[in-house]
Amino acid sequence: MTSPAIAFIVLGIAICLEGFSLRTAVRESRQSRGTASWRTFIRRAKAPELPAVLLEDVAALTGLAFALIGVSLATATGDDRWDGAGSIAIGVLLACVAAVLAAEMKSLLIGESASPDAERDIVAAIEGGPEGTRVIHLRTLHVGPDTLLVAAKIAVAERESAAAIATSIDAAERRIRAAVPIAEHIFLEPDLYQATRLDTADPAVRAASRSSRRGPAWPGPRSRRRGK
Repeated sequence: MTSPAIAFIVLGIAICLEGFSLRTAVRESRQSRGTASWRTFIRRAKAPELPAVLLEDVAALTGLAFALIGVSLATATGDDRWDGAGSIAIGVLLACVAAVLAAEMKSLLIGESASPDAERDIVAAIEGGPEGTRVIHLRTLHVGPDTLLVAAKIAVAERESAAAIATSIDAAERRIRAAVPIAEHIFLEPDLYQATRLDTADPAVRAASRSSRRGPAWPGPRSRRRGK
């Protein structure tokens, strides 16, 4: 192709079509994004299709802009190296977008935990009832964009009956689902409290520990364990 006019026409049509595609992706993403920034939305989205489409459309438009600049400079200067430079810039751009997509989608493919806010809500729901339960450790996993699995070991009073423990667990599950509606699969394992068994590497447990220090001392198992 030797006519720059044809190149400009093709690029113009491509830019219009990609712009329309990006506008559609942005409109569809607004409801899921809420008040979060676009960067936060792409980093935290649990449904990979919208961030992938957004990044692809932005990369395509940016690549077309690079191509347009390269063709324009090559036409204006008569130096075809500008056209080659535009192609190199497009290649670097695609490599960067691929790296970002790989980093952001990796956790969704191998399993991603709930957000810190959701984990704090789960801990607060478990410990917010009258039963006096306390989180020993907590694990969460997204098994779908809108489906969360919650597994926790919780401390119960040493002398509670099995029926009372089952009732406490059922009540805690209801509170979790009320606080985090996407928590569809909940597994709570009762255990006796031992401070040395707290999973201090777990952000949710650290938050629970800070909360318990601000509030009243946890009754029952803690004092009895010290007496043993």
